[in-house]
Amino acid sequence: MKKMNGKDLKILIESAGNNLANHHHHIDALNVFPVPDGDTGTNMHLTFTSGREQVKEMKSESFGDVAKVFSRGLLMGARGNSGVILSQVFRGFAQSTDKKVEITAKDLAAAFMRGTEVAYRAIMKPVEGTILTVVRESSAAANEMVEKNPEATIEEFFEVLVQEAEESLKRTPDLLPVLKEVGVLDSGGSGFVEVIRGFKEAVNGHPVELAEENEEDTETEEEKEVGYRTQIHLMEDRLSKEDNDKVEKLRMKLELLGENLIVREEAGRLLVSINTLMPGQVLNAVQRYGTFEKVQIENLAGELGESIVEDVNLEPLEYAIIAVSSGEGLNSMFKDLGATHIVTGGQTMNPSTESFCQMIEKVKANHILILPNNSNISLAAEQTKDVLPEEDIHVIPTKSIPQGLSALIAFDPEGELEDNLDAMKEAAEHVVSGSVTYSIKDTSIDGVEIKAGDYMGIMDKKIVLSTPMAYKSAKGLVDAMAQDRQDEYSVFTLIGGEGVNDSDLELLKHYINKKYPDFEVETYLGEQPVYSYFIGLD
Repeated sequence: MKKMNGKDLKILIESAGNNLANHHHHIDALNVFPVPDGDTGTNMHLTFTSGREQVKEMKSESFGDVAKVFSRGLLMGARGNSGVILSQVFRGFAQSTDKKVEITAKDLAAAFMRGTEVAYRAIMKPVEGTILTVVRESSAAANEMVEKNPEATIEEFFEVLVQEAEESLKRTPDLLPVLKEVGVLDSGGSGFVEVIRGFKEAVNGHPVELAEENEEDTETEEEKEVGYRTQIHLMEDRLSKEDNDKVEKLRMKLELLGENLIVREEAGRLLVSINTLMPGQVLNAVQRYGTFEKVQIENLAGELGESIVEDVNLEPLEYAIIAVSSGEGLNSMFKDLGATHIVTGGQTMNPSTESFCQMIEKVKANHILILPNNSNISLAAEQTKDVLPEEDIHVIPTKSIPQGLSALIAFDPEGELEDNLDAMKEAAEHVVSGSVTYSIKDTSIDGVEIKAGDYMGIMDKKIVLSTPMAYKSAKGLVDAMAQDRQDEYSVFTLIGGEGVNDSDLELLKHYINKKYPDFEVETYLGEQPVYSYFIGLD
């Protein structure tokens, strides 16, 4: 095959999506830490599914058109760092193939090289031995092959791309010692390999079919509509009879914001109906042409629609603070400290970029501050800046729940933006974060022997101990956190998760008061899932 068009790309995307779905549980098992977290394979699978669903009904046979829509779907559906990096690879891919109806092996080589550049640029501190390395080395090898053989076929391109990606993946433990210690390959790199294997199989005429055990889940995902059906009745008091071209311009602009668009004039009114992920942008575009008479927004996932006419002209808040949290008690803690909105999620469920964008669309504020409260969520939050460039969005780099709470305490609702950003970041960085959760497998990390079902004490992403009891691990974790820190720190914050009660917290508080009398101790029931304790030292 010398050339491919958009129709061919859709077949490749379907094959790759099926291959990733068939292997995502295996990829999950490659995670270094044996914690029940968001899981790399699942995050990449959900991210890719978001892109795949966006191109399914496309009629265009332009390669560039399909790549652009696919990239947009990945961007919105990106979950976890691996999902975000995957979306950035195909963002660069789409940029390189923009406006190309057909592409050659040379175009593919340029697209993957561009994808590598965009992905590396999106990461503040790129780490080798990860998906980034696998993308870079495989793209470079395939590009070199095409440069030496300008007549190379698309089949030959993918043969080299996959072969080098597999070899690069095998080398990841040599670049990341923790991979070698635990005896696994990089999980994000493994996910990328499964994606391009799916491409290769489709190009060779054998597109990957979805394994039977994955069909039920995928059907559920495919049948579920996402976004919002937005309907607007507008009184055309800002339009004259000579403004027909403006209505057409509005129609063209709205076509970029969603699907199933209807724009028609009727009895002095402009009627607009559209399926969109960004109803706020639709409202902003339409409001220039008249006065809202009726606005109805219906969540296509099943929630009841609500009229928001009364919200359109409200004065925006100076600040809106969006915190990622899970658990009623924990949500209340964030709200009590000043968070205006909660995005449900955490270590066990990484929210997507789309989740943040949908929340931001509901917000009217001059400045929007996001507290991701997890290092595997920060990149998805950061991508909202690209999706919603008209909003003033700032992501505070909080890597844990205790950091997020501390950042909120430092926030001054009357303060200047830059002062708040500096104070919140500084407060978060000062916190020592701890957590207790159970292990999902037997392993050994940093000399700590861990059995499946044991409770691990984790301090700032380092496993410091593992015992059969949550309370015993919490005590050991407190000891590790308190060591040599009495001069700089003064308060322990203990947050109990599901299965932990007030008596458990009081027992741990008593232990700290007796052994470390210089520290104050505050206790809360966070009711968070999976994590028995969150512990902060500030």
